[in-house]
Amino acid sequence: MKYFSLPLLFLLLLSCLDVTAKEKSSYPPDVVEALAEAGDNMPELERIITHYTSQADSLELQAAYYLIGNMEGHCYVTFKLCDTAGTEFDFNVLDYPDYKQMKVACDSLESLHGELDFQKKEKIYDLHSITADFLINQIDYAFKAWREKPWAKDLSFDAFREYVLPYRGSGEPLENWREVFYEKYKDLASKMTDPSDPIEAVTLINNDIKSWFSFDPRYYYHPTDQGLSEMLENRMGRCEDMTNLTIYATRANGLAVTSDYTPYWANSGNNHAWNTVLAPDGKMTLFMGAESNPGKYRLANKVAKVYRKTFGKQKDNLAFQKRKQEKMPKYLAGKSYRDVTADYTEVRDVRIVFEKNVPDTVDIAYLCVFNSGEWKAIDWGRIEGGEVNFTDVGTEIAFLPGLYIHEEIVPFANAFILHSDGSTQQLQPEKEKTVSIELTSTTRRKQEISTDGIAKAFFASGQTYELFYWEDGWQSLDKSVAADKPLVFENVPAGCLYWLVEEDSDNEERIFTIENNSQVWW
Repeated sequence: MKYFSLPLLFLLLLSCLDVTAKEKSSYPPDVVEALAEAGDNMPELERIITHYTSQADSLELQAAYYLIGNMEGHCYVTFKLCDTAGTEFDFNVLDYPDYKQMKVACDSLESLHGELDFQKKEKIYDLHSITADFLINQIDYAFKAWREKPWAKDLSFDAFREYVLPYRGSGEPLENWREVFYEKYKDLASKMTDPSDPIEAVTLINNDIKSWFSFDPRYYYHPTDQGLSEMLENRMGRCEDMTNLTIYATRANGLAVTSDYTPYWANSGNNHAWNTVLAPDGKMTLFMGAESNPGKYRLANKVAKVYRKTFGKQKDNLAFQKRKQEKMPKYLAGKSYRDVTADYTEVRDVRIVFEKNVPDTVDIAYLCVFNSGEWKAIDWGRIEGGEVNFTDVGTEIAFLPGLYIHEEIVPFANAFILHSDGSTQQLQPEKEKTVSIELTSTTRRKQEISTDGIAKAFFASGQTYELFYWEDGWQSLDKSVAADKPLVFENVPAGCLYWLVEEDSDNEERIFTIENNSQVWW
């Protein structure tokens, strides 16, 4: 047995610490930050790095660095259904046979307890919970598919890292899905006309998914994004689940697939997410997982903004900008998305000059579309000299510029239409000029004329409808009870934006202008 003096032991300890420090100093800065943020889970992340440092393939180490360095913020999010006092209610969408009956049950709860809403319950951050075994398995299978699949042979490392390597789709629980779908489709190439074609591979995989997974609107009220196990068990979900499931199945087989989304439709309620695949020509081709294949899919409504989900942090996003206000609207607060609107529609830049003095506490303005009864922020710009510029915005859409104050959008300029030539049509009431208007619907309909020459009306007979016009908020003009003919309103301010709402509705009615005595929908 050898004995070491205390000074020698001290020198050996310093030497070991020095080696460890040198190793960590070689890590990319974002990896160093992630390790510090990981806290008690840091040893798991370091084990991943050590695992790939000992291997000859430097690309696998770069992949590990990429995932760890961009892991901050990615998490599994759970929600709870609460009333305004924060009381939580148990509500399982699958307790009801269809959406209609589920909605009746939810409305009944609200009639008893007041307004209910889903609130974030818990965030389980990947940095604090991910295991070395999980991430090593994900990385190994990602590289296996990239190197083996014939349709992936021309895929660059950058494209692989962006669209194949990431291990999650959104805020779902983490599960080992790569091996499941790698094995499920291991013989896919033998069934293909052209095994080098990624579009054909995606189409065959999506055809299979379509045969057993489907959309179900009840999942709009499901409190979390589903993980693989839940989707395999229930075989249905909303668009977020459909895109995530498709991402699992395709990425597991070396296909460069991600999800694009619009935070809010510009001429309808709700929002939407869909899939895109990197085609051999370098362009992203859209499709809808579990529903429609590449080349066959078209968006149902108009988009003002389209964003692409990424795993990597996008340093141009609002979350990374120096700003006076900490809080941001929901969909613009993320760190991992990229603006791809110009890939989908004609875009223009628009400059807004504020006539009112901007509060000293505010330096960011927002551009909003009207969606499900509210103006929702879909873009942001920095205010400089009382002006703000918004770039790459969809056209032939009604917009409202606003500020975000006390976590609410506050109108701060006129609503306007952005036309395809880049011009704007200001929607300001002409109070000195009033008109009589005849209305036939609360939303876009195919105009029909009855045999007596009267325009057909699409109203519920006996139901009350209220007409509003926009002037720094919705101003009520008048109410009318519907019969079987168009509703006529007198002394209506001309030149502005209108909204006709059915009493006790869900506010899905659309806004419109009046042009040539007809409703024009936005």
